[in-house]
Amino acid sequence: MRTDLLTLVQWLSPAFPTGAFAYSHGLETVIAGGERTTAGLSGWIEGVLRLGSGQSDAVLLAQSLSPGADIAALDAVARAIAGSKERLIETVEQGAAFARTVSALTGRDLPTRALPVAVGEAAQALDLPADEVVAVYLHAFAANLVACATRFAPLGQTEGQRMLAALHPVVSTLADWAIRADVDDIGTSAIGSDLAAMRHETLDVRIFKT
Repeated sequence: MRTDLLTLVQWLSPAFPTGAFAYSHGLETVIAGGERTTAGLSGWIEGVLRLGSGQSDAVLLAQSLSPGADIAALDAVARAIAGSKERLIETVEQGAAFARTVSALTGRDLPTRALPVAVGEAAQALDLPADEVVAVYLHAFAANLVACATRFAPLGQTEGQRMLAALHPVVSTLADWAIRADVDDIGTSAIGSDLAAMRHETLDVRIFKT
């Protein structure tokens, strides 16, 4: 199990070639609009976790971990609930890169899926509790957004790590909830985040893809 945990950490680390560093999930729009405070950016990231893509990804990942899951149907849901063109691009491009690299490492033939479904399908082969898989995924999700804020706001490295540490209880609570939830329990309401992702498409200067 320890080896499996290390494998999962490798899959979800910044070094794994999914290109996560290139996607800000709309956060670039928020920062470009003038929000550069630790409190404001931390609140935005927490909102995305609790009420936005973090919540939906957590449930879809948890459902995809089941050996009997209808992976194709879950992938269709993941694509359908993407709130904007850029959100769809983000989850599909990262999911494709993830599946391609895991396939190369393991010899498995993993098709392109939306990212949380791709991770769930791959992680079925790992002997890990579902809540642990979801928590590591959400931590990586949050860490990437914090890294975006650290680079672009900019925040200091220590302040960014303090922000991420403060999100640990949110990640843990959400993971515990997600493994007991069903797809029908997804109820995202991070409208500001969705609008930021839509506005990102027309920013004059863009550092991130989304």
